[in-house]
Amino acid sequence: MSNIIGFPRIGQNRELKKALEAFWSGKCSQSELEDTAKSLRKKHWDIQKNLDYVCVNDFSFYDNVLDLAYALNAKPARFKNLQGLEGYFAMARGNKEGVACEMTKWFNTNYHYVVPELSVDDTYKADASAIIAQYNEAQSLGFKPKISLIGLFTFFGLSKIIKGEPQEVFHKVKIVYLELIDELVAKIPNVVIEFSEPIFTKGLTQEFRELWCSKDIPAIECIYNVIAQKGVKAIVSTFFEHSNELTEMLLKTKIYGIGLDFIYGEKNLQSLQAIAKSDKVLFAGVIDGRNIWVADLQSKLKELDSLALVLPKDRIVLSSSCSLLHVPFGKDDENKIESSILSWLSFAKEKIQELEVLEDLFKNGANASKDSIEFLESNKTINIARKNSNKTNNKTIRDRVKANTSTQRSASFAERIKIQRQKLGYGDLATTTIGSFPQTPELRALRQNYKKGAIDKNTYEEGIKEYIKDCVKFQEEVGLDVLVHGEPERNDMVEYFGEQMEGFVFSQNGWVQSYGSRCVKPPIIYGDVSRPKAMTVEWSKYAQSLTQKIMKGMLTGPVTILNWSFVRDDLARSEVCEQIALGIADEIDDLQKGGIRIIQVDEAAFKEGYPLRVENVKTYEEWALKCFKISTAVAESSTQIHTHMCYSEFNDIIKTIEALDADVISIETARSGNELLKVFRDVGYTNEVGPGVYDIHSPRIPSVQELETQIRALLEVLPKGQLWINPDCGLKTRKWEEVKPSLKNMVQAVENVRKSLA
Repeated sequence: MSNIIGFPRIGQNRELKKALEAFWSGKCSQSELEDTAKSLRKKHWDIQKNLDYVCVNDFSFYDNVLDLAYALNAKPARFKNLQGLEGYFAMARGNKEGVACEMTKWFNTNYHYVVPELSVDDTYKADASAIIAQYNEAQSLGFKPKISLIGLFTFFGLSKIIKGEPQEVFHKVKIVYLELIDELVAKIPNVVIEFSEPIFTKGLTQEFRELWCSKDIPAIECIYNVIAQKGVKAIVSTFFEHSNELTEMLLKTKIYGIGLDFIYGEKNLQSLQAIAKSDKVLFAGVIDGRNIWVADLQSKLKELDSLALVLPKDRIVLSSSCSLLHVPFGKDDENKIESSILSWLSFAKEKIQELEVLEDLFKNGANASKDSIEFLESNKTINIARKNSNKTNNKTIRDRVKANTSTQRSASFAERIKIQRQKLGYGDLATTTIGSFPQTPELRALRQNYKKGAIDKNTYEEGIKEYIKDCVKFQEEVGLDVLVHGEPERNDMVEYFGEQMEGFVFSQNGWVQSYGSRCVKPPIIYGDVSRPKAMTVEWSKYAQSLTQKIMKGMLTGPVTILNWSFVRDDLARSEVCEQIALGIADEIDDLQKGGIRIIQVDEAAFKEGYPLRVENVKTYEEWALKCFKISTAVAESSTQIHTHMCYSEFNDIIKTIEALDADVISIETARSGNELLKVFRDVGYTNEVGPGVYDIHSPRIPSVQELETQIRALLEVLPKGQLWINPDCGLKTRKWEEVKPSLKNMVQAVENVRKSLA
């Protein structure tokens, strides 16, 4: 048997993205949007048809956690009166009446989920109609469906409790969640549901210890017994790490199967003996659902044979380690990647083929089909070639990493800030943006035409210069203190740098959903990394030549480049990151020598790289912190280093943020009020901070009064001399008609506050 936990939904050519954005802009109807969704689901089920089940309810118009919240009527009070897609998208994107729900990273991935808001005052009501409709749709097309559903504990654990004690709120959510299961069972006899419970990989946390159904029985055991007794063929899958403590509890239940990740949770092997003593079927996550390297099928067969020494083969189902949501659709349209490197890659479609072949070889051995045996031989050749390729090993780069000893700036922050304040001349509540300005259709077309060879370099560069001129002119007119060039030459904050560094390669169509309609095309790090020449210096110098105000240089940090890339799996991530860090250090040095006095090194993905288990955090922090400091150690005392982090809870890493020693850190706080900011005050953080004062992920335009209120709230937490004022993230995804009034209002609000303070 073979299985996947979920499939990418954005479409081979980002059909869902295009349909969603057309719907939001009023260019297509709801029925047209739903037709696109239906067409995509059929195509995706066709690819899965040789597996034991096709996944239903893994498809979403925005996010699966949001889908479940909506199915339970877990709507914030500000959106209670909205129904259908209007209410659904209001929760995700906000509207004129209210800000969107928070959005944060799905565990340690680059996918974002919408954070449910729960309250003891809310009235929950189950509605399984959307799930049932997808199930019936798949069945009517001749497929055998399995429902993919976020588990109760993961849903609750990732939610934000607005009011009430956790146990009290959990009880209300539990009741409605079980009612949702009742609806599914009533309409679908013998329903198969795979419950995704990645939160179990965090171990036996205090939250789990406190949630009991009775004096002696843990809630996990109690609830999954109830679900199984309702007639559900229940599979509970954990992924991204091992879940041994919670696996022990699950084995005491009546569920049918348990899914474990053997790629990122090798310690799950410790649970095999206990699984063997139970009656559970093991859904073995042996094909990597998060990375894009071709599987070594020969090694996989050896691993599976080891499992078969403990469990009978008929109790082992081969599975992806997690949902394939995190990898691109397929390699069909990739014709520009060098053929040898392309052969090393495996996207969602190819991973399903690997599963099918692996199942045949594992279950049938010498009696496997001729096609499977030939596939195995080809796979062996590919893996040997990759291991021995000179493309994956550069002695000069590795020797430089070993020889580097520069990991600390030459002066303390207190010494640096005196020099910077004097030389840069900015005042309290300095205003700036995070870096990017809107990527207009015209700008995208300009870059595409240049890449295709439809226009020459001079035409392209003139177009970029005109955009930069407009950006600088607008920022001067609106009155921002520190300017940016708008990043018109950049397609993506990681891809842009990877394209100019050795050791990276890029797909043409390897899009992965980040959130909603937002897609990224992660770089692929296949070899050792270096920076052959300056990447941003000329554009930054050009922008600075247009203004007397300070122009920020904009870089992406080494940890974020690593965490937002598909990283080679034949070298430690820490070593790859050090290679990138030295390249960024070279760029910082060239920028400051070119007259750029403020340089922002974005580490938006610093937090998402954190291990899920506490015992592994220290090791990650040590090398991630070291890599950031390698990149910035070259900065002179008069060069001000900014960094930016988003979608993060900082309480648990505030000491690490202090140790980064950035002169200014900007953070996302617009959706979460001042809670994130308070931790900076509570630890006595002395470096400067730029809390986001409005949410750029929503199309709504904040008023001057609203922004003024937000700034005054910030001043209740930190003093004016420590605060910068900025949006909470880059403005790339917004439209100019939203950006211009928002920034104008932000600057006006700052002026009003400054006057009142004076």
